[in-house]
Amino acid sequence: MAAYLFKPLSLVILIAILGSSNLGAQTNDTAPVKTISTLDVPRYLGTWYEIAKFPNWFQKKCIGNTKAVYSLKADGNLQVLNSCKIASGEVSIAQGAARQIGPTDSPKLEVRFAPEWLSFLPMVWGDYWVIDLDSQYQVAAVSDPRREYLWVLSRTPQLDPKVYDDLLQRLQKQQFDTAKLETTSQKN
Repeated sequence: MAAYLFKPLSLVILIAILGSSNLGAQTNDTAPVKTISTLDVPRYLGTWYEIAKFPNWFQKKCIGNTKAVYSLKADGNLQVLNSCKIASGEVSIAQGAARQIGPTDSPKLEVRFAPEWLSFLPMVWGDYWVIDLDSQYQVAAVSDPRREYLWVLSRTPQLDPKVYDDLLQRLQKQQFDTAKLETTSQKN
């Protein structure tokens, strides 16, 4: 009898797994996320201040002064050093790595904050797609192909309101729900 029950139960589980694999897929009325055409990584290196973000679980403790510093590693990949102020007043730091996907001018990267010895596991890497970037490399928007994450970044802690509003309009054209954005406090 157990074998008889196992077959229908297995079929239900298989259908549930196959059905859930499409949960992150884009619907027919949602256009794919578009990246910028090319990314000059050496120009992208340095400090970026978080101006706004979609809320996410891994930044829950951050209350402000969030920034990322990108630098080149000897192997050609990037070191990522994220920091933010937490409620106690201390600074929380997360060190990670990033790698480009595709050619050397690809705007699609993957980032990892798990230990390096786990880097062989695909699930420790997250998509980091540069979807908007001004020609001077001063203001950027970064997301993923599912629109789950979104960050607005600037080379300066404050962003001109008109520049920000113009960026929001471009993000809305890419079907991002900009009402979900939380602005980030950047104070000394």
